Amino acid sequence: MGAHTTDTGPKRPNGAREAEILDLLHKADSALTPGEVTELLGGLTYSSVVTILTRMHTKGLLTRTRRGRAYAYTPVTDDPGFAARRMRSVLEERSDRQAVLARFADGLSAADADLLRHLLGPDQ
Repeated sequence: MGAHTTDTGPKRPNGAREAEILDLLHKADSALTPGEVTELLGGLTYSSVVTILTRMHTKGLLTRTRRGRAYAYTPVTDDPGFAARRMRSVLEERSDRQAVLARFADGLSAADADLLRHLLGPDQ
């Protein structure tokens, strides 16, 4: 057996780990280093946390600034902004935007459709 720490607990998809870390960063009072994320989150090795944070930074989900020998990470937007960004990303990946938007609108509840009309302006 080696002296290094290994990930514990059940294997989770990367997206779930990213969401968990993003939630932690949103709730933090300030930017967090990988060591702080590892300590607060538990269940992951330091190197796994560094890998996930680096990947999230590369995707444009996080900003980072130097703090000592490490980077400290913070989300680029709040949770609603992150969700909106994901929705735009999915829309941009599809060639038929009209069909995607039509299917999305068809699936909205009456209350959500009214809210969307209100947000788009009085002429909608």
